[in-house]
Amino acid sequence: MREQGARLSWQLVEVTGPSMAPTLLHGDWLLIQKISSGAELVREGDVVVLRHPLQQDLLIVKRAVERREGGWWVLGDNTFVENDSREFGTVPDELVVARARGRFRPPGELQRSVAGAASWAASCVRLLRPDRSFSRRLRAR
Repeated sequence: MREQGARLSWQLVEVTGPSMAPTLLHGDWLLIQKISSGAELVREGDVVVLRHPLQQDLLIVKRAVERREGGWWVLGDNTFVENDSREFGTVPDELVVARARGRFRPPGELQRSVAGAASWAASCVRLLRPDRSFSRRLRAR
């Protein structure tokens, strides 16, 4: 993930990699709200930015699935990518640095038709809310 802007409570970051597909795709931009003291604003189902527990200079995006002793259990929405709590366990609160509030998906290519442009415009900006929670689907299985 690549950060843009100064140290503000709101920031834009670019998503890299496939771990949150289909919710977030490589190249999407997130509007994030920084969290000052760990996971105070995080709820189950939220998309969060955190420091990778095994490589803390790396920021990653995951979904906060469940509050456990010692922190958050986080998973990527792409079940084929295991760079999440299945690999590194529970994430301590102090490593959760931001909560994603919205997603912008840039156009993949020049839209040549009105229908193509309208389709992209209808889906390019989306608020990220926990009511569309991947974690609820996991618990229902």
